[in-house]
Amino acid sequence: MVRTRFCDVFGVDYPIVQGGMQWVGRAELVAAVANAGALGFITALTQPTPDDLAKEIDRCRQLTDKPFGVNLTILPSINPPPYAEYRDVIIESGIPVVETAGFNPAEHLPAFKAGGVKVLHKCTSVRHAVKAQELGVDGISIDGFECAGHPGEDDIPGLVLIPAAAAKISIPMVASGGFADARGLVAALALGADGINMGTRFLATAEAPVHENVKRRLVQATERDTDLIFRPLRNTARVARNAVSTKVVSILDEGGQFDDVRELVAGVRGRQVYDIGDVDLGIWTAGIVQGLIHDVPTVADLINRIISEASDLIKGRLVGALT
Repeated sequence: MVRTRFCDVFGVDYPIVQGGMQWVGRAELVAAVANAGALGFITALTQPTPDDLAKEIDRCRQLTDKPFGVNLTILPSINPPPYAEYRDVIIESGIPVVETAGFNPAEHLPAFKAGGVKVLHKCTSVRHAVKAQELGVDGISIDGFECAGHPGEDDIPGLVLIPAAAAKISIPMVASGGFADARGLVAALALGADGINMGTRFLATAEAPVHENVKRRLVQATERDTDLIFRPLRNTARVARNAVSTKVVSILDEGGQFDDVRELVAGVRGRQVYDIGDVDLGIWTAGIVQGLIHDVPTVADLINRIISEASDLIKGRLVGALT
């Protein structure tokens, strides 16, 4: 058994998190994570409207009686979604924890606090983690450069970022980016984290609501098969390398602007990758941890394997190394 203060604060058995995953964080995956004793998050903005989010929360509750959360990612937009309405659904639905990401969550914290919702804030730098702690969040998810999606612009990998953050963070903190197995969990604990957040690894599970071709590609891929797009635009995103991502990188490296790649990176194309299984149709996120993914287990098997093997590592290899 591996248990940390993260488990006590957020009400789960194991210090493993399935964070927000656009188009993927749906009831069937989140419920499977919850039933296995970890913390899963429905992705709010995967649902077209706040009413749809309420329905998805209800659907998840039909599949599990364990606690789960909702991810609310706040991003700049000319026509932003109704964040406050999504927030109110989270509170009114009695969700115990929200994962905030993107912009500073300060605007939403008073409402979440008043509604009894714990806040786990995801960030990519020590300075942002410290600021979130000062604002009063209940936990931090710190994203290293290895992660899928947006790693920030500092390019600090987890081996340095996690202990640097741990030195300044007193609330529970989970490490994100590059985690897939028991070795990662034990390493994260040694570096000062209280658990791990996994996205790409959960994408390659039986319950993930994506086409089997996507899962098969993750198993076949190596740690070298990602691209960093939008680097020249200072909005870096790590995605699975495919025909579209390499074209986007080439256009922007040659001086192109966002309008020149807008159609290539359209979210609807990325969603179709998951739905129909054409892995070269659009942009889809994956971390370099795909190089450590070699099978497509059930969520329960994956979590049980991580916890069991982590216990064995701590009791065996690490204790055995003491003289």
